[in-house]
Amino acid sequence: MIYTEINNIGRYRGMGEYLDKAFEYLENHFSENVEPGSYEIDGRQVYMNVMDYETIAEEEAFFEAHAKYADIHMAVSGEELVGVSDLSHVRVKTFDREKDLYEVEGPVEHYIRLAPGKVLVVLPEEAHKLKLTTGSPSAVRKAVLKVYVG
Repeated sequence: MIYTEINNIGRYRGMGEYLDKAFEYLENHFSENVEPGSYEIDGRQVYMNVMDYETIAEEEAFFEAHAKYADIHMAVSGEELVGVSDLSHVRVKTFDREKDLYEVEGPVEHYIRLAPGKVLVVLPEEAHKLKLTTGSPSAVRKAVLKVYVG
């Protein structure tokens, strides 16, 4: 897991070819005026999904992990909490190989406040519970870069 300011993301280059491409995109091409949708950066190796939603209570949240993709989460507007746990500390309920999506359950080890200007990188061994409210439900626009790491 990496949690940093967006303007520090270049310090993490060298972790992998596609992570480097994602970091370069964030440093040089990302716009805070991005609209919801899917954006191809480097085919299916690096792409971005931008979505709008309301934050929710933890009991309603989906807890997920991936086998082959890292996720780079950024709040464009609004704030949310993201729960993160090592995959070895949770139980896998289901795995959809085609979607590269584990559904997991178990305890959250760390809560990260995601606000504009911050970047959270979760790697395949890190389960993440998304869209958590910081108090009461609120609107969030979030960008998630999906990065193939094998």
